[in-house]
Amino acid sequence: MTVNSVCEKLGLGVCNLADGEREVDGVYAGDLLSWVMGHAECSNVLVTIMSNINTLAVASLLDLSCVILSESVKPDKEFADTAKEKEINVFTSSLTTYELCAKLSEIL
Repeated sequence: MTVNSVCEKLGLGVCNLADGEREVDGVYAGDLLSWVMGHAECSNVLVTIMSNINTLAVASLLDLSCVILSESVKPDKEFADTAKEKEINVFTSSLTTYELCAKLSEIL
């Protein structure tokens, strides 16, 4: 499934869409970025409430498909600008992390 398909099926808000055709190959949910670095895998979706640039550094390092900010977290301008600069797909959702993961499990 592609990032575009995930975005459409879940009705996500777009913060930055760098590559909508990027394949999604799993999901990881977490807010402790050092833990995410050791457990998430390439092409995973990261579901988190962490909207700081360190999240984008982890996404870039692990080559994640996208980051979804749950719980109505809104990224600030620095976050959005960095996502655009680093070409990282970032979305927002009002759903809880649990709800997003449950829905992702249904569609992937």
